[in-house]
Amino acid sequence: MDDSAQEIYFNPWDESFRANPYPHYRPLLSGPPHLIDGLMPMVLVARYADVGAVLRDHQHFSSVQPRTELFQRRRDVFGDVPTVLFSDPPVHTRLRRLVTRAFTARRIREMEPRIRSIAAGLLDRAEQRGELELMADLAIPLPVMTIAEMLGVAPADYEQFKSWSDIIIEGDNTLPPAPLPDSVRTALAAIVEYFQAEIEKRRSNPGDDLVSVLITAQEESDSLSAAELMAFIVILLLAGNETTTNLIGNGMLALASNPDQLELLREHPDLMPGAIEEMLRYDAPAQCAVRFTGPDAAVSGVKLREGSFAFVILAAANRDPAQFPDPDRFDLARTPNEHLAFGAGNHYCIGASLARLQGTIAIESILHRFPRLRLAAPDASLIYKGSYFLRGLAGLRMAID
Repeated sequence: MDDSAQEIYFNPWDESFRANPYPHYRPLLSGPPHLIDGLMPMVLVARYADVGAVLRDHQHFSSVQPRTELFQRRRDVFGDVPTVLFSDPPVHTRLRRLVTRAFTARRIREMEPRIRSIAAGLLDRAEQRGELELMADLAIPLPVMTIAEMLGVAPADYEQFKSWSDIIIEGDNTLPPAPLPDSVRTALAAIVEYFQAEIEKRRSNPGDDLVSVLITAQEESDSLSAAELMAFIVILLLAGNETTTNLIGNGMLALASNPDQLELLREHPDLMPGAIEEMLRYDAPAQCAVRFTGPDAAVSGVKLREGSFAFVILAAANRDPAQFPDPDRFDLARTPNEHLAFGAGNHYCIGASLARLQGTIAIESILHRFPRLRLAAPDASLIYKGSYFLRGLAGLRMAID
């Protein structure tokens, strides 16, 4: 590695870090990439320009995890099956082309009335109680029910699916080479067993659900194999649920913590599209992406050792003052706002449009239903879930009277 890179201490698993990672990111934005020594060399990429460049350069920064013992647990989940998350072109190009057919603009638009209906029903129950536990009452169940319905899952199984998702995300909160906990293996096995049966049903009797669409997706006589289909379903259940949950929770917390912006949005509901983008920038649901350096990889002139583990910190890039004036200010009218919350390049989030739609419906529904909404407890009492990569609240009590 080039000696011009700097070494710093970085521990995102520390409780104080999880409570508020943004002060810890500031030193990362003041210079070139930062290096950490360990079982394998690591590089922290934080500046907006650097993060964007890395995400768009798959030739030097690969999404394919090395075939070493350090990354055995990824193979424990997916075996040797390539996935849209852990692949590079041309394999990634093929997979993305096939699965994107399940996320067309038309299909997302057609989901809007149903998502609004689900949100209304969830808020009805909270209104009857006189208090809103945002995460449990809306932010968690809305994405679960939406994704489950898209997959054709029976409503009676929704809670079970969220339970599996929580177990896997909370249990996968350590760096390699720590093995997957038994609870995670059990939950993954249950998901696979459930959908193996569902896939067989749809092959013989396809419907309009997402699983049926993926089964029949064709591209020049190509189609998803059974293993590829299962891998994508697992990814969708996890990433599709948790990131949207965090968008709703983090976004509502930012609004409630900035009363001037909350009032501005109430007075000017046409600001909602920009508000969603600022929520994504200000407190990103996914804090970080991971890449692996190839030969001749470099960031801002700093040469990196081949095989380095690159933390590409989306949330830090979204607070870079070189890109966003007054970056720590929550500003619904911020323009331009080309944040990196959904990544960039060929791995830009497939479900970004669906996440934006669910976030919009959730926030609109809350503000319309509860005009006197406010935090029921001070910010200091907030507890964040254990995952660093996916930043989200464990709970958020809000007074609605």
